[in-house]
Amino acid sequence: MCMGIFSGLFKSRDKPQNRTSGSGYSFFFGGSTAGKNVNERSAMQMTAVYSCVRILAEAVAGLPLHLYRYKEDGGKEKALDHPLYHLLHDEPNPEMSSFVFRETLMTHLLLWGNAYAQIIRNGKGEVIALYPLMPNRMVVDRDTKGRLYYQYTTSTEDAPTMKGVTVNLPPSDVLHIPGLGFDGLVGYSPIAMAKNAIGMAIACEEYGAKFFANGAAPGGVLEHPGTIKDPQRVRESWQSTFGGSGNSNKIAVLEEGMKYTPIGISPEQAQFLETRKFQVNEIARIFRVPPHMVGDLEKSSFSNIEQQSLEFVKYTLDPWVIRWEQTIHRSLLLPDEKSQYFVKFNLEGLLRGDYQSRMNGYAIGRQNGWMSANDIRELENLDRIPAEEGGDLYLINGNMLPLKDAGAFANTEPDRVPAKPKALWEEDEQRSERAFHACVETSDTELARTGWKGGKCR
Repeated sequence: MCMGIFSGLFKSRDKPQNRTSGSGYSFFFGGSTAGKNVNERSAMQMTAVYSCVRILAEAVAGLPLHLYRYKEDGGKEKALDHPLYHLLHDEPNPEMSSFVFRETLMTHLLLWGNAYAQIIRNGKGEVIALYPLMPNRMVVDRDTKGRLYYQYTTSTEDAPTMKGVTVNLPPSDVLHIPGLGFDGLVGYSPIAMAKNAIGMAIACEEYGAKFFANGAAPGGVLEHPGTIKDPQRVRESWQSTFGGSGNSNKIAVLEEGMKYTPIGISPEQAQFLETRKFQVNEIARIFRVPPHMVGDLEKSSFSNIEQQSLEFVKYTLDPWVIRWEQTIHRSLLLPDEKSQYFVKFNLEGLLRGDYQSRMNGYAIGRQNGWMSANDIRELENLDRIPAEEGGDLYLINGNMLPLKDAGAFANTEPDRVPAKPKALWEEDEQRSERAFHACVETSDTELARTGWKGGKCR
């Protein structure tokens, strides 16, 4: 009997379950080592976090997004007639533009590590609308057969008629962009992973606020030679009279032999400003944003700031853009369309460089024959030159030869005079004959004096 009771209380551990519950990752949030509670909303109150999230979200949202179709000759063209082009480029739903939609999902991706959107399809399976979903109310799990499903809890924020209703969505109805994770299915939040660094930044900011709220003076001790009957009243009276930045430098009048002794350390000893600057760089390092983009120009100069901007595109934006492109291609295109269409963000605008660098690059491409005038004008958003006027011609310098003909001149004899064309020889003979007859028609004295030598009258 006793064994039955204890066996019911102390059960053995069950086998590990194959599940990726999104809500299970919430334990990463919470208190930090600095004693401050860190979550996605409190982190956004930090100026450095808000700035990094805004930079990345607006950068991805501002990129041109197009749906392309493969051509038979190996090229590509914009699929303007495809219904998905309008959703991605213009408006994914009647309530928001493409910029706002992508900005919202990118913000979710940076704060929670996952971005979700509900896919609305018609009877043919074509996508007709996309609606963002809150990541903190989404659970990714597996059923008894190991198949993934998405469980979303609605609230009045979605619609007044929805009050905590749980909806199960199949993977075909969810656009899920995961961030960096351990299983490849659910991403982890950068805020949760770096909560200690963000918590310290919050603590430094709070310390600075209280420091200046106290008149930039550290705390102190009020000494009394006797016994104070009501110390709370004395403390509150002192704080109300001399506390706060508005009461700084006031003259205090002490009675009954009281003495004020300040205690504390100076801001220089505490390295307050240096600590705050380091935490800003630490947060920028979390999101892989160059310090100059969050206002730290200490290590930036005219010679390296352009290179830092290019590295931001290559090493920061490009991985996020690839996540977006591949997820859209996998989730929104029909199986028979995946070999015919593809989605592409245009990063050329961010890699353009200054005007002089672009012109030098265009000149090299134009002179070497792999860019036409219209190719260059399209990159500069200029109107095309008609084909009959040479806008599509690919030109090359005339002094360039095929590699096999590069040394052909070395095989010729050095003393050999190149053969003159037949027409030129006939013209020289006619000219010489006319000169001879002119000499003969002159007087004998003149002929004797000048003579005929070398085909010329002398």
